[in-house]
Amino acid sequence: MQSCQYYIGLMSGTSMDGIDAVLAKLTGTQWLGVCAHAFIAYPENLKRNLLALQTPAHNELAQAAVLAQELAHLNAQAVSAVLIEAEIEAQAITALGCHGQTIRHAPEQHYSIQLMDWALLAELTGITTVGDLRSRDLAAGGQGAPLVPAFHQAVFANEQHSRVVLNLGGIANISVLQPQQPAFGFDTGPANMLMDAWVQHHWQQEFDYNGTLASQGQIIEPLLQAMLSHDYFSQPYPKSTGRDLFSFDWLNQYLTGQENPADVLRTLLELTAQTAVNAIINAAPATNNVYVCGGGSQNRLLMHTLAQLLEQHQISLHSTDNLQIPAQLVEAAAFAWLAACWYQRQPVATHHATGAAGARILGCGYWA
Repeated sequence: MQSCQYYIGLMSGTSMDGIDAVLAKLTGTQWLGVCAHAFIAYPENLKRNLLALQTPAHNELAQAAVLAQELAHLNAQAVSAVLIEAEIEAQAITALGCHGQTIRHAPEQHYSIQLMDWALLAELTGITTVGDLRSRDLAAGGQGAPLVPAFHQAVFANEQHSRVVLNLGGIANISVLQPQQPAFGFDTGPANMLMDAWVQHHWQQEFDYNGTLASQGQIIEPLLQAMLSHDYFSQPYPKSTGRDLFSFDWLNQYLTGQENPADVLRTLLELTAQTAVNAIINAAPATNNVYVCGGGSQNRLLMHTLAQLLEQHQISLHSTDNLQIPAQLVEAAAFAWLAACWYQRQPVATHHATGAAGARILGCGYWA
């Protein structure tokens, strides 16, 4: 009988707001729960430099290498913070799983770049470090994303009822969990990423707390319909996307410059809600319950809008808090689980979501 082991998951998503660190307990790859959480915000200059790497620039290879080292130091701080929170020593951790920061995602060209110096992170923490978790899936013909449906199935699936998990990070993605069926899922489109960028540009705030600013606006129907007509939303899955497509420039092409900023923000929120709900209805018509996780779960207006749209289809909206993992921690928790899968040499069945040739052992490891 295997004993309990501790793993740490480190995640920073397309919103680029900072690093979530989760300490989790597992037996083998069986999930036992979250023990502690810490968050380290990105310094403004780091976020600015990371965003600059989204587009080609002079000397970008050297810049990327330097930023990867900076990210390793910041992730090491997150590890230290969660260890202090849990009152546990680094030596007690079996391994950590670190996603790194996505700066390019181009599955059509078979690559996705997550910036991180994983070897340096292993040196700084003294903990076996697992990273580069998307490359093997891409090499096997997959999109490299989303990786979380396999984790969602491991921790959230129900033997009697179909469920959908909706992650509202920078990008929104769904996991469809059906009894006796492998989980699948895909990115539905932008979530917080475009809204955050718009708020930062017009109000110099990091994000729209509770949707307060968006609630002051009205939906611009022609703008909404123009954005909804983009090819991505009607593409069949498997599919994944990111800042490469849904960028500030992508939004600006639909604008005249005369729009009320609050109206545009409200329209972006509606875009997130409608594209997510359309994806759920098309991919999982038999589902009665949707469980939300990610930073967008804290946006009251977005949650209210989603609940109203889903109610029209007799679908109830919940938080993953109801399933014993707080909504803000689910993605970081997934990378703790993925580290356990690597450590246990357990192939992960991401292929049902990504389109890869089959289950693979994901990631590369740096032993402590």
